[in-house]
Amino acid sequence: MDDGDKSTVQFPDGLNVAVILPCYNEAATIARVVEEFRTYLPGARIYVFDNNSADNSVALAREAGAIVRTESRQGKGHVVRRMFADVDADVYVMCDSDNTYDVSAAPELIAKLADGGLDLVVGAREEVGTAAYPPAHRFGNWMLTTLVKFIFGDGFDDMLSGYRVMSRRFVKSFPQMSRGFEIETELTVHALQLEMPALEVKTDYRERPLGSDSKLKTIPDGIRILTTIMVLLRQERPLYMFGLAFVSLVILSVLVGTPVVLEFFRSGTVPQLPSAVLATGLMILGFLSLFCGLILDTVTRGRNEAKRLRYLELPGIEASRLDEVRESSR
Repeated sequence: MDDGDKSTVQFPDGLNVAVILPCYNEAATIARVVEEFRTYLPGARIYVFDNNSADNSVALAREAGAIVRTESRQGKGHVVRRMFADVDADVYVMCDSDNTYDVSAAPELIAKLADGGLDLVVGAREEVGTAAYPPAHRFGNWMLTTLVKFIFGDGFDDMLSGYRVMSRRFVKSFPQMSRGFEIETELTVHALQLEMPALEVKTDYRERPLGSDSKLKTIPDGIRILTTIMVLLRQERPLYMFGLAFVSLVILSVLVGTPVVLEFFRSGTVPQLPSAVLATGLMILGFLSLFCGLILDTVTRGRNEAKRLRYLELPGIEASRLDEVRESSR
């Protein structure tokens, strides 16, 4: 679909749409991004949440017509937490401020969210040109996305995309903990764990303009994202994690203890006492891990039920549209 086609896509009337843009030293691009959103989403409120920019990003965003807010705690996760808390809308369009995403696709993404009664639409990046997606970033995204698919279930091919359209109940039920770029991982797992209706749509992704530098540090941020996945594994699927520990410890115990048992049956003695003690200890630890997993799994189910109830308390996109229609007909 070309830009001309995208500009004719109309999202449903009556929706309160907010564009939320995290910003850190994006003077080279922020004005262009705000102007494009004003062009393609003329009825939306556009917020720029600045995160201690040292350049004139704030002034340029205001001049372009954005509502500017600030978050003093450094890190994209802190900014997203503030955006979700402070902005109230039916539909949230979150996009990075680096002018790499296709803003003209926003009406189409919103229409898919509204027409399908969805809670999340992810703009999956489809590279335009050859320099938009550094190989290290591409490999890291593939590796981490594959890991999340394996642990939490299939659903997204571009887990780390910064271009997302979300419903109000997605945003207001999100129990965020992240501080940095691992926020996208948490958003993805939130949708997968609550089995929310979601969709992924291919959108153009281009290289950064001159003067705009990526804030993502491939190795340090990749390690932080991997750590977040492990923490979420422990929190959301403890039986899986502790079950793997149980199986590993039992196998080690059997490997260590088998020669001891065979020798006992052969001679009636236990000459390798340290091995016998080690095998016994490993077996005990294995079953302790299993019981910990079972107990924590019960706790996790209760917490997920509470999150699910909170999610269901909030009106979905269809309910919001019906409320708007009722109000307008009075």
